[in-house]
Amino acid sequence: MARQNYLFTSESVSEGHPDKVCDRISDEIVDLVYRETRKVSAEDAERYAKVAVSDPWKVRVACETLATTNRVVIAGEVRVPHTLLKKDKDGTVLLDKSGAPVVNPAKFKSVARKAIRAIGYEQDGFHWKTAKIEVLLHGQSPDIGQGVDNAADRQGEEGAGDQGIMFGYACRETPDLMPAPIYYSHKILELLAAARHKGEGEAGRLGPDAKSQVTVKYVDGKAAEVTQIVLSTQHMDATWTSAKVREVVEPYIREALGDLPIASDCNWYINPTGKFVIGGPDGDAGLTGRKIIVDTYGGAAPHGGGAFSGKDTTKVDRSAAYAARYLAKNVVAARLADRCTIQLSYAIGVAQPLSVYVDLHGTGKVHESAIEDALRKVMDLSPSGIRRHLDLNKPIYARTSSYGHFGRKAGRDGAFSWERTDLVKAIKEAVAA
Repeated sequence: MARQNYLFTSESVSEGHPDKVCDRISDEIVDLVYRETRKVSAEDAERYAKVAVSDPWKVRVACETLATTNRVVIAGEVRVPHTLLKKDKDGTVLLDKSGAPVVNPAKFKSVARKAIRAIGYEQDGFHWKTAKIEVLLHGQSPDIGQGVDNAADRQGEEGAGDQGIMFGYACRETPDLMPAPIYYSHKILELLAAARHKGEGEAGRLGPDAKSQVTVKYVDGKAAEVTQIVLSTQHMDATWTSAKVREVVEPYIREALGDLPIASDCNWYINPTGKFVIGGPDGDAGLTGRKIIVDTYGGAAPHGGGAFSGKDTTKVDRSAAYAARYLAKNVVAARLADRCTIQLSYAIGVAQPLSVYVDLHGTGKVHESAIEDALRKVMDLSPSGIRRHLDLNKPIYARTSSYGHFGRKAGRDGAFSWERTDLVKAIKEAVAA
């Protein structure tokens, strides 16, 4: 039987954390490619058919970003529309020695600068206007591409872009069916970021770089109170002490925790090392994909190891993790369980998952095998099926890059479509059949 009384801790990091700056830039590039693909005319699609894509289904992005003191390096492989390629005066796309089209760095640099500016970096060591940005993107390897493309010829649907395992999770601890520690860790930083962007009182003097951590005490299996609160946040006023920072941030922390009580003997660790003025990539180098637990369930559920940001949705690291969360959330929303973990596994070039595993953690109203059978019936779990069902071929990814990919509100533009609970009826019917 699962433990009922225990402490559990999760952390979050802000949009200005060095790794999150890189995640944001990488996802802005994914969005840029999807946006530009949608602008291609039929005439240009025909003209550049051999060297560029004009169909969002054929977009390929695997983009990594590195950031350090006033320097950003963007690298990876892409398949993009002609608007993002270098051309000669006649409009002919330039090719490198291997015959691959050459990427034009201009628009990629532009979205990177806009992302840095939106986050709020205008400090000497990292400034959106003066940072040197290097673009090292190249065409996708045909050896990798064939795994996805050739499978469509063989199976009638695209194959997975890689092998791997992906997990989804949902529970009843919060309104968005997320574990409480990660949910509240995110909320603290979201509120502080909103206040900073608005210039709200002294919170307007906070910097973009911050980390939070919340320890929750569970009693009888339910989140009962917060016992430890950790927050380290950059501040622009070098005279501020840890006590001053706590004075500024404590109201926002209490607001974020809402109805979850703070223990009378709760330990508060606010800027415990003291002054925190130099932050972001100037203080510590950042890299895409280094905050995979922050991005998911805060350690409360397993993780397959693959990062999300900078990847198009043929990459099952991203799309299948979204699908697994979507299915787990609908199982819990259907009241078939109070907790649900789902694992999906894939092989490169193979469309359908090799396995579907469900664990209801002893809270299920039906057997796990019944849920496993039902999930395959209610959703096509091939990469193309997931992309179609969740409508993922859209520029909706930059906003996923901070404060978690899960537990967010589904948007009218299709953002966070995997947070919908529109499969409840179908799953119930499939289980009952």
